[in-house]
Amino acid sequence: MSPTPTGRLFRTGTGSDLVLSRTFRAPAEDVWASITESDRTALWFGPWEGEAAPGRTIKVQMAFEEQAPWCEMRIDACDPPRRLALSTTDESGTWRLELSLLETDGSTELRLVHHLVSEEGIGEIGPGWEYYLDMLVAAREGSPRPDFTDYHPPMKGYFDELSTS
Repeated sequence: MSPTPTGRLFRTGTGSDLVLSRTFRAPAEDVWASITESDRTALWFGPWEGEAAPGRTIKVQMAFEEQAPWCEMRIDACDPPRRLALSTTDESGTWRLELSLLETDGSTELRLVHHLVSEEGIGEIGPGWEYYLDMLVAAREGSPRPDFTDYHPPMKGYFDELSTS
């Protein structure tokens, strides 16, 4: 079964926001631990090391990328267990991300916002975030990891269309 893309694109005064979300039957504190504790992020994105605090930079291993590279991520804001803002700069430019959690009636919605300066490359970016969020779901459920080839190229057209509408 192929996963269905969920990402939405919102135009802002400074660019565009690519927004994706997943809902978990768990308290916000538990979902927060899945996105902030190195041993738990290692299960779906990669481990990290360093002193985590607003204004600090940590090293994150992108364990499920080819050659599992390490990159530096700056913690721009941290309000446990509600909001985490990160930024990183690589050969593709600067990436600004926000993760927010909203708990309602025993379920927690995780919302990932990728603040885009340009919509160029959204056909690659969107499927990547869908994949990583589904990796998080699989890690939390103890289910098999998804296969990236189910996300890219199959979801590329969906995300490319978002940037033209």
